Amino acid sequence: MINLLHFTMISLALVADMFGPGASSPIQLLVNVIAEPGANATLPCRLLDRDAEEYMGVKIKWTRLVDDKEEDVLLSMGFHIKAYGSFEDRVFLETPDSADGSIVITNVSKEDAGRYQCEIINGVVDEIHEVLLEVQGVIGVVFPYSPPLGRYNLNFQEAEQACAEQGAVVASFEQMFSAWEEGLDWCNAGWLSDGTVQYPITKPRGPCGGSNNQPGIRSYGLRDKLVGRYDVFCYASLAEGELYWLEQPDRLSYDEAVQACVDDGARIAKVGHVYAAWKLRGFDRCDAGWLADGSVRYPISRPRKNCSPAEAAVRFVGFPSKDQKSYGVYCFRAGQPGAS
Repeated sequence: MINLLHFTMISLALVADMFGPGASSPIQLLVNVIAEPGANATLPCRLLDRDAEEYMGVKIKWTRLVDDKEEDVLLSMGFHIKAYGSFEDRVFLETPDSADGSIVITNVSKEDAGRYQCEIINGVVDEIHEVLLEVQGVIGVVFPYSPPLGRYNLNFQEAEQACAEQGAVVASFEQMFSAWEEGLDWCNAGWLSDGTVQYPITKPRGPCGGSNNQPGIRSYGLRDKLVGRYDVFCYASLAEGELYWLEQPDRLSYDEAVQACVDDGARIAKVGHVYAAWKLRGFDRCDAGWLADGSVRYPISRPRKNCSPAEAAVRFVGFPSKDQKSYGVYCFRAGQPGAS
């Protein structure tokens, strides 16, 4: 039984150059599917109207995008159907005898969450349908934050305020631990909601607790909430609205960026908006843009040359002069939950 299945049409096809020489397969749409751990999830890939004879010549290839690599999920060529790796015996075509490329993933776990692509190949025009699978329980993102003044400048109350201003709350130890298990590595110590100061290390090294120590959560223990000054780890969930890059003919100062979002019926995005859309929606944009706190950042979910080549991350450019006209802007428009 499919549980908590939710489809959200997020974007339409880019069609301007889809038939031009050397054009890549056009992405038709991005759909969001939500499922509970242990349930089944259907990832839709509705083919165009084709009769049975046409269907026999169609190749359907499902892959999952992990970092910048493709992981094979399922391949269908007529009556030949094969699932791969951890998906073997768990992934099936929903209706194998029809012109429908939708698949069912059984016994969903949080490791299955991510971006999937269904490629339809018929020898004339290829299509790519993208599906984002979210697993309930994987509902937020932990991110480190320091103010424009620089690192180690927040007492506990200021840390709470800083997270709130970025559309987030101070992360709990449990949230930090879960983020560390998923690969969060940060060498600056920050407040957690219980009043402790800690930081997660997945790659031990000299300046971060010693290269001979094991990976783990390094802890300074409880600290004086008034006197102690550190960074903070914030926790953001998907907000009710849409994060987007605002196309502009010219680069903007900070004040111009704020006004540009207002003129577009939105507001300048917060840091938490960007992290949540990046982590939970796979938002990817290789353009540095202003955010509400005066910082400039850009989210990369598909590492590539000149765009965070080594890792998926929200890249931090800095807190430049607000008069500097070198950047665009990310806007946030209130609306349906989690749309982006």
